[in-house]
Amino acid sequence: MEKKPTILLITPPLTQLNTPYPATAYLKGFLTGRGYSVTQADMGIELVLRMFSRKGLQRIFEAVEQGDYELSDNSLRILHLKRDYLNTIEPVIRFLQNKDHTLAQQISYSRFLPEASRFDQVEDIDWAFGSMGITDRARYLATLYLEDLGDLIKETVSPYFAFSRYADKLAMSATSFDPLEEALQEEPSLVDLMLLELLEERLQEVQPDVVGFSIPFPGNLYGGLRMAKYIKEKYPSIKTAMGGGYPNTELRSLREPRLFKYIDFVTLDDGEGPWLKLLEHLQGQREAAQLQRAFILADGEVKYMNSCTDPDIPHMEVGTPDYSDLPLPDYLSVIDVINPMHRLWSDGRWNKLTIAHGCYWKRCSFCDITLDYINRYDVAPATLLVDRIEQIIAQTGQTGFHFVDEAAPPAPLRDMAIELIRRGVKISWWGNIRFEKTFTPDLCRLLAASGCIAVSGGLEVASDRLLQLMAKGVSIAQVARVTDSFTQAGIMVHAYLMYGFPTQTAQETIDSLEVVRQLFETGVIQSGYWHRFSMTAHSPVGKNPEKYGVVKVGPPEGDFANNDLWHEDPKGTDHSLFGEGLAKALYNYMHGIGLEEKLSFWFDFKVPRTTESPNLIAEAISAPHRPDSTRPNARVLWLGNTPAIDFTMMAQKGQTIERCLLTFFEKGEDFEVKTTATIGQWLFDMLQKVTPDNPEAVTLKQLEASFPAEAHLSFAEFLSSPSWFDLREKGLLLL
Repeated sequence: MEKKPTILLITPPLTQLNTPYPATAYLKGFLTGRGYSVTQADMGIELVLRMFSRKGLQRIFEAVEQGDYELSDNSLRILHLKRDYLNTIEPVIRFLQNKDHTLAQQISYSRFLPEASRFDQVEDIDWAFGSMGITDRARYLATLYLEDLGDLIKETVSPYFAFSRYADKLAMSATSFDPLEEALQEEPSLVDLMLLELLEERLQEVQPDVVGFSIPFPGNLYGGLRMAKYIKEKYPSIKTAMGGGYPNTELRSLREPRLFKYIDFVTLDDGEGPWLKLLEHLQGQREAAQLQRAFILADGEVKYMNSCTDPDIPHMEVGTPDYSDLPLPDYLSVIDVINPMHRLWSDGRWNKLTIAHGCYWKRCSFCDITLDYINRYDVAPATLLVDRIEQIIAQTGQTGFHFVDEAAPPAPLRDMAIELIRRGVKISWWGNIRFEKTFTPDLCRLLAASGCIAVSGGLEVASDRLLQLMAKGVSIAQVARVTDSFTQAGIMVHAYLMYGFPTQTAQETIDSLEVVRQLFETGVIQSGYWHRFSMTAHSPVGKNPEKYGVVKVGPPEGDFANNDLWHEDPKGTDHSLFGEGLAKALYNYMHGIGLEEKLSFWFDFKVPRTTESPNLIAEAISAPHRPDSTRPNARVLWLGNTPAIDFTMMAQKGQTIERCLLTFFEKGEDFEVKTTATIGQWLFDMLQKVTPDNPEAVTLKQLEASFPAEAHLSFAEFLSSPSWFDLREKGLLLL
């Protein structure tokens, strides 16, 4: 039997600067558990650190000065300030790596940084950071400084460069491989050369037999293929493979043979199964026909190999992501936009993890619900999930988690939260959810207690007709109540908003904006972002456009990518008119500005008046929640401490009555519950049974069964008593 191949997994530039994309860490954790030697590299962060060092910047300035470029005034200004940039670049990078906090004062309040055109946009910086957030303010300014340098690079030595993507235009809607092929035949740019130098160093160090490229986004494809081309030219014996979000959505009907000059195998969907089969094939243990979800080139033709009969690897067996060989202390915490939710994306080191595989809802008509990563729902038990969380904390030293599910399912979230609290594991976490009614005020309080700091969810189009057409399974009133529940629990809420859905009228677009205005006015969402609807090949709208009243008009079929479809919407309004006004309104609403303005204020053309009631959201929020007595099967959970209990005798109407005082010592403030001795003793015993430490769930019905008969009031009356209300307010939850 051949020896097991040595593997190098690469994330090409560029994804995020603050945290590694998790695909290679998942695959490394899984394959290492199967006995393979796996090294991973995030070439995005490595490339940025090489470019934005004194030596790297010196090379860039020299190339610009020696090149024949027509420079803008802005680039000329940066060149004149070359010395200042060279002297500040390494201190700024160290500051953004959280290795030198003392620089914040100078960056914020002195002329430490050279400034070019990006600094023209800082008029609202005092509003954003006030006098307190010096480090945040400095991080924002340092990010603008880097983006100024990025503008120079893009204008000169590398037209494809951007901080979170690289040559993404070449890969977006690329039905033809021609633009990519032409770019790959050009001489490598200076940035390409730096990337290939890093690759060569890594190849020498690892001596891999197989190199796998994870391509999550269009902006990773060019960098991946540029490196694959180098490997094929210099080390033709090394096998190359490619997988990830981009192939999963764009390359499912791949027929382009030229791609296989660079890549030997393209795998679809989860990588664990296909990689196991691929490695067995390379060791001579499996025929090519028995590969799993893999494209190869055979006899000059692209062939899809999927005769393997092995089942998918279940979520329980994918293992724990292994971040061990990524340079975690070297990632950059940047603040590129003053939007509280987008800031979570770019600031801080987040361990990325999934609660479950796939989406438990999988009905939204605009979503790629036919694809495996959404369609196949599979969940692991909370104990295993928290085991993984603890392993990742031990490995990375970081307690921030971003759950990257399409929509994190409420029941597994509840179980994870209880398990985290039971074990005393302290993390901060955020993720995507659906604004569904399962997220009650009590569940939101539980999630907050387990470390949840923010959620993002799709409100999409704030119109009940369109929400129904989308099969979102929510209504505006429901979204209002759920966002209110999260906000009341201290969890920040970000809403994904969509305009341009098939058949959407101008009236519905304006009514949507009114709903969004009211959501900000009532304070139940803190952040949002408008996306223009796009029709994709794997969504219900893309598969059946006639049903949704739109017409597919392109692009022409090609041999390469097939995902983004062009469409016309004969029944809807001209959606392109509304984008700028919607974005402007939202930006101001997030700042608490312009909430009293008429909606027409944000548009430079005539728009209809809203038909929504001005109190739509306020009324939805103020609707009473279900009384506790109507929820007999709800689990009762006490998040507080065990109280101290004291009994006293007191005279009342000529007789001596025993009373009970329960004193609760809590993190914020202590409180007391005074009641009869009988109820006090029952409460004392009951609270110890309903803590997260008790694996047996106790329902309200069971509490009623144990309620003392001699209590002088019924259980229903007790549920309306001040003692019960006090406990409910302080952390007694019904789930």
